[in-house]
Amino acid sequence: MPRPLDAVMGVVATVREDLAAAHRRDPAARDDLTILLTSPGLHAIWTHRVANRLWRRGATLPAMVLAQGARSITGVEIHPGATIGRRFVIDHGMGVVVGETAEVGDDVMLYHGVTLGGRSMERVKRHPTVEDGVTIGAGARVLGPIELGEGAQIGANAVVVKDVPAQATAIGVPATVRAGAAHPEVQTDPAIWI
Repeated sequence: MPRPLDAVMGVVATVREDLAAAHRRDPAARDDLTILLTSPGLHAIWTHRVANRLWRRGATLPAMVLAQGARSITGVEIHPGATIGRRFVIDHGMGVVVGETAEVGDDVMLYHGVTLGGRSMERVKRHPTVEDGVTIGAGARVLGPIELGEGAQIGANAVVVKDVPAQATAIGVPATVRAGAAHPEVQTDPAIWI
């Protein structure tokens, strides 16, 4: 049986890891206290972790109420059934939506207004799988049970409805792959994210 002190130390380690990730990914991040108190993306993620634990234990109503409370305060809606990895950063946060069957890997970065949404009304896997190290630009819509490969980059306001290979960049409406293994001649540009 886990000891209470071990659980507290695990939470503290996770919070420190999240703060370090925010420092790495956000040049506007000043210090730990400011991030801790003012980052709606982190507040949404931390609340999601509690709601997800409730969801997995079958306490779906309290999980949904907690998620909706976080949405009201942060402007970020993460369904308690979504699977979220470590060091997940949501920059600015407002308008982000992560659907119930979405799976998000480690070291993923979302900018404001991103939707990881579904395209089906059936109770099946209907939201995207986002592998490790993916960056999704402001206002992008990633829809359906598609996969964004490791290290992929999605441009601002792109509408992605097909898989994106690892290390590739997808831009446009509908999104097309513009860089990566399939198109090494095209350089990626961080300016597409925001």
